[in-house]
Amino acid sequence: MVRALGDGRGGFSPELVKHLDQCLGCLACEVACPSGVVYGHALEEAREAIEAQYERAPADRLMRWLLEHLFPYPHRLRWALHALYLYQRFGVSRAIRASGLLRALSGRLAQMEALLPTVPSPRERRPLPEVTLAARPRRGRVGFLTGCAQRYLLPGLNRATVRVLAAAGFDVVTPPTQGCCGALHAHAGDLGEARSMARAVIETFEGAQVDMVVANAAGCGAAMKQYGHLLRDDSAWRERAVRFSAQVRDVTQVLADVPWNGELRTVPVSVTYHEACHLAHAQRIRSEPRTVLMQIPGLRLVELTESDLCCGSAGTYNMLQPEMANRLLARKVDRIRQADTDFVAAGNIGCLLQIQLGLQEAGARTRAIHPVELLDWALHGMPGRTPGAHPEQEKARPRTSP
Repeated sequence: MVRALGDGRGGFSPELVKHLDQCLGCLACEVACPSGVVYGHALEEAREAIEAQYERAPADRLMRWLLEHLFPYPHRLRWALHALYLYQRFGVSRAIRASGLLRALSGRLAQMEALLPTVPSPRERRPLPEVTLAARPRRGRVGFLTGCAQRYLLPGLNRATVRVLAAAGFDVVTPPTQGCCGALHAHAGDLGEARSMARAVIETFEGAQVDMVVANAAGCGAAMKQYGHLLRDDSAWRERAVRFSAQVRDVTQVLADVPWNGELRTVPVSVTYHEACHLAHAQRIRSEPRTVLMQIPGLRLVELTESDLCCGSAGTYNMLQPEMANRLLARKVDRIRQADTDFVAAGNIGCLLQIQLGLQEAGARTRAIHPVELLDWALHGMPGRTPGAHPEQEKARPRTSP
């Protein structure tokens, strides 16, 4: 279908658009393909053609516009989340949930609201220091991409990441002016805006003069590693993009080889590991997160059945295709419950929020956490929380189905 569109032989029928919309873009097909077809690039270009030539239904068009004009713009998202913080703080969320109003208006809106964790307070959402110096003999200087939604929704994860990198011997530069990596726009077919965002990110981190650029979100890391392809036709930026992409690392790639020399404390918990699609498939990073986890004394790692099966998050997929996403989530939650661990570790914010929602709705004891947070506990001590409580969810309101 994609080739037919590219060759001008295929029409933009509702059936064709439906099939390409329902593709997760998880890239498991790239790993399995014996011919090495780079399907992800073809999918993005097909979606670009769809958005340029296909007339979507008004409600669908509005929803896509909202997602593309809010989540990838940190300054807009900051104000939106401040309003949502008040919405939760004063109990409006409980009333809305009890009324069933969102479900009646739109299943997609209900899904968005259900995925929203407890919004951290303004104090918790304060910016990270621009420079955090290494806490041991210096190994290098890294730039840290904070992510668009993650900097506001899971700020504790970002702070843990900076603490761990500093403890590993890195000066950590967190440019305050950094914007979106462009992943959501690229996946949605808006390649022009994705290229603009890529250029801005490259320029920002070039100015920071770092040895590496570190991401703790699989989707962001995968997108930045593809800048060379994204900007391949831009003669002014092509070489800069290739150099930049070669510097990008997932945080577990950086930490897997760090010799801790007995510095890690015991963390007596059981953990299973979910492989985020854009870590396992797009970046082919599988062993490093497990290595990080196995370094931690006292931690018991339980292998997860179908660990690399998508959880249904896939960027904004769970908000645009909630029925299909929930089917995948139910299967993932079943596998996690079979593992019966305190935590499920995952290296992507979308996976963390999606899986946490599924676990809470299923009444499971397991909580979702990033591998770096567990390593932070081993370095700086476990927080005084109930066993199995996720650090970002300590004050979370009870969840019910939307």
